[in-house]
Amino acid sequence: MRIAQVAPLAEAVPPRLYGGTERVVHWLTEELVALGHDVTLFASGDSVTSAKLDAVWPRAVRLDGSVNDVNALHMVMLERLRQRCERGEFDLLHFHLDYYPFSLFMRQPTPFLTTLHGRLDLPEHQPVFATFSSVPLVSISQAQRAPVPQANWLATIHHGMPATQLTPQPVEPGYLAVLGRIAPEKGVDRAIKIALRAGMPLKIAAKVDRSDRDYFEQEIQPMLSHPLIEYLGEIGDSEKSAFLSGASALLLPIDWPEPFGLVMIEAMACGTPVIAYRHGSVPEVIDDGISGFIVDDEDGAVAAVGRLGELNRRAVRRQFEARFTARRMALDYLAQYRRLIALNEPPVRLISSAE
Repeated sequence: MRIAQVAPLAEAVPPRLYGGTERVVHWLTEELVALGHDVTLFASGDSVTSAKLDAVWPRAVRLDGSVNDVNALHMVMLERLRQRCERGEFDLLHFHLDYYPFSLFMRQPTPFLTTLHGRLDLPEHQPVFATFSSVPLVSISQAQRAPVPQANWLATIHHGMPATQLTPQPVEPGYLAVLGRIAPEKGVDRAIKIALRAGMPLKIAAKVDRSDRDYFEQEIQPMLSHPLIEYLGEIGDSEKSAFLSGASALLLPIDWPEPFGLVMIEAMACGTPVIAYRHGSVPEVIDDGISGFIVDDEDGAVAAVGRLGELNRRAVRRQFEARFTARRMALDYLAQYRRLIALNEPPVRLISSAE
């Protein structure tokens, strides 16, 4: 199958540091190539892939201070793809660009689908999905799709990562962990309070976006002076296995409708339980009492820290292997690709002997 994977240009594929969407696109692309498919990745020029790379810009936009309008580059990338579709170069297009491709690509014959990676509960999303009600979509959790039931949902496909990407390390767990991004909806201030109440050290490995700088400086920075709290900054994939393996649990006290939460399966891959608030995709990803604990508030989270001894870290890893590998994800997507291609094929006309 000739497949185009179309990624955002903000980060390379895979990203050097933070970047959930681009990381998932990388894992999916590599699995599709490993399964024998002809894949072209549309992404920034500093991407690393086993697929063919079509790069409209030489480097990830987040790291390129010369770019002020990333939308302009996305428009060029989409038009380049459309021209290649016109020449019949692809059997299936897979977009990871939210709703940007909808209007243009519903007017051309190559089958396509879009995986939506973000939240869909904002008021302005309603007219978008009402207007483009026939565009084929994949959700990354059932919770993500709930605000827009009128959309044309093909399937929910949970993210998956390579089985060997992150693995349990032979270290003795001794702290609680936060991993990812420091933002109000991620609840890092709540994680600090949970750790202090539980009397356990907390290590925070997370980036701070420019838009969240005020939150970090006003809410988080004053709390970092406590001897139990350590801020490490942003870490890369090569550091995650050791960081997560050394954690007794990952804390995820979110207060927003998390569409998936890649950090949860990263922790599970290392055998590390997750203590997460009951929002968004959390009940779909965490098997309560097996791969972690789902709680409703700070009191519940503190109590869950005291129950971590009830969980088996090998069982946490087994849940990851059973549910969240990149191979499972790729096979799920291939089933949808084949479904769309079959729907797009003209019906076979049987010729009678009289003709």
